[in-house]
Amino acid sequence: MTNFRSSLRNFFFPPPGSSRWARALPYVSLGAVTLILLVAGAYGWDYTNSSVFCGTACHTMPPEYAAYQLSPHARINCVECHIGREFVGNQFVRKAGDIKHIVALAFTTYEFPITAHEMRPAPEICERCHSPEKFADDSLREIKHYADDVNNSETSIFLTLKTGGGSKREGLGRGIHWHIQNRVLYYPTDKTKQTIPYVRVYNDDGSVEEFVDVTANFNPASISDDQLEEMDCISCHNRITHLIYTPGVAMDRALTRGAIDVAIPEIHTKGVEVLAASYQTQQEALDSIAALDGFYKSSYADFYADNTELITTAIAELQQIYVQSVFPEQKADWNSHPSNVGHKDTPGCFRCHDGKHLNADDQAIRLECNICHSIPVVVGAEDFVVNIEISRGPEPESHKNSNWIALHRGSFDESCSLCHDTANPGGTDNSSFCSNSACHGSVWTYAGLDAPQVAEIIAAQMPTPTSAPPAQAETPEPGVASGPLTYAAIQPFFEKTCGACHGDSAAGGLNVLTYESLMAGSKNGAVIVAGDSAASKLVEVQSGQHFGKLSASDLETVKRGVDGGALEK
Repeated sequence: MTNFRSSLRNFFFPPPGSSRWARALPYVSLGAVTLILLVAGAYGWDYTNSSVFCGTACHTMPPEYAAYQLSPHARINCVECHIGREFVGNQFVRKAGDIKHIVALAFTTYEFPITAHEMRPAPEICERCHSPEKFADDSLREIKHYADDVNNSETSIFLTLKTGGGSKREGLGRGIHWHIQNRVLYYPTDKTKQTIPYVRVYNDDGSVEEFVDVTANFNPASISDDQLEEMDCISCHNRITHLIYTPGVAMDRALTRGAIDVAIPEIHTKGVEVLAASYQTQQEALDSIAALDGFYKSSYADFYADNTELITTAIAELQQIYVQSVFPEQKADWNSHPSNVGHKDTPGCFRCHDGKHLNADDQAIRLECNICHSIPVVVGAEDFVVNIEISRGPEPESHKNSNWIALHRGSFDESCSLCHDTANPGGTDNSSFCSNSACHGSVWTYAGLDAPQVAEIIAAQMPTPTSAPPAQAETPEPGVASGPLTYAAIQPFFEKTCGACHGDSAAGGLNVLTYESLMAGSKNGAVIVAGDSAASKLVEVQSGQHFGKLSASDLETVKRGVDGGALEK
C-alpha cells in the first residue's frame, strides 16, 4: 500500500529532474478522465431525457408509453411536455424537483392510475410548436362506424371541423380555438376537471360574463379568483398523447384501416364484446379473445374453412388492441383517464357547453353544433354522393338565442321547411335534415337539456310558432277577374315565408312585413317596381335559388299584386 501511495504521488507530482512527458502526463490523464466523465454525463443526461427511459425504466408507465407510441406526438420526447423545452440548467432544476416521484416509487406511496397533476403551462410546451396565432381552415372529416350485425354494415359521418383560431387582430379568433384567443376562466371541483359549475368570460369591450350551472347549487361568491384556472390547450387536449380508445372506437379504427377484415361475420360485435369484458388477468383476456377461433369454427364453418387466415389475423389484432388498452396492474383502461376532446364518451365540451350553464340573463354558453363543426351527415356504403349542408345565409332571430338547441324541439313548425328538408322530423332514417341519426340516434349523456331547471327557463323563451296564412289571404287563381290585389292580401305570404329573415331583423336592409318598408327596398335599392313584376328584384330573387322561397302559386299571386300597381289597400 505504501509503494502504491508513493507511486501515485510521484505520478501526479513528479520529482525534480523528471522528463517533460512525465510532468505532462498527469494533466493529460486528468483531462482525459474529465472528458470521459463529461461525455458519459452528456450521454446519461440524454438517455434519461429519452422517451424510452421514461416509458420503460419505471413499472408504472406501461399504459402511458403504449398510448404515446401510437399518438400524434410519438416523435416528441416526454420531457418536452413534462419538463419543457428550456435551457439545460432550468431543465436540471425542474428534473431535480421530480425526485419526489422516485421517493414515492421507493416507498410505494403512489396511487394507480398514474395521473400528471403538474403539467407545464401550455405556452411553454404546446405553443412552442402550435402557434395560437395561426388560423386553421375548416377541414373535412369522415368518421366510419360499423354496425353490430352479421355484415358489420358500414356507415360514415361526414362533417367539416371548424378549428379556427388565429389572431383577432386579423379578424379571426373564432371556431374551436376561440377559447385560446379569448380569456376564459373556470372552476373545476374534481381532480380530473370533469365537473365545472362556474365559468367566467372576458369580452373585448372589457365586460365580464359569468355562467353558472343552474343544477349545481353553486354560489360564485364562495370562491376566490386564485381558485380559478385559465383555459388553454391542455384544458381540452388533455389526453392527446396518452389516449386509450374505447372498445367500440378501437374496433371501428381497426376495421377502417383493414387490420381486421370487415368481411368476417359479426366481427364488430364479437370484437367489442371480448375487448369490453372484465378479466382477472391479462392472460385470461388473451385466452378469451383466442376462443373466437372456436366460435367461428362452429358458427360459421364454411367461412372459417375458406378464411382461416383472416380470422387468425383478426384475433391477433384484437389481442394487440387489448394489450395496448388494458393494464390491470396499473388500473388503466379507457375509463381511467377521461379525454376532454369531443362529448360522447366523456363530458368533454359538455363540461361547459351543456345548455345548463346560464348567465344572469338566462342565456347559455352555446350548445350549438355549428360553432365547432357542421351538422353531421350520415351515409351508408351504398350512397355515392354526400351532400353536406353548410349554412351561409342570414339566421332567423330564433336561431340567435343561445338556448336554440334546447328550444328547437318545441318550436318546430312549417317555417322550418323554408330552409331545411323536414321529412320525418326527429327521426333517425337520415332521409332529411331533421331525421339525422347522428343527432337523434345518439344518447347525449352529458348534455343538460332535460334538466328541470333548464326546462322551466326554456319554456319562458319559447318562440311563437309560425302559423299558416289566414283564410282571407287566399286569392283566386291567376287569370280570374277579382279586382286589384293589394298588399294586405299578400302580406301573410311574406310573413310566413320571408319574415324570419326579412322581418324585424331586416336582413340585407329589407323588411317585407309592412307596406312602407317593402316599398323602401333594401340597402341595394328598390325591390318592387309598381306595375312591372318582371323588373322587380324581389320577383327575380324568388324565381331563382333562395333560402326561403314562396310557393309557385304564392309567387304568382305576388306578381299579380305588383303588376296591378303594388297597391297598399
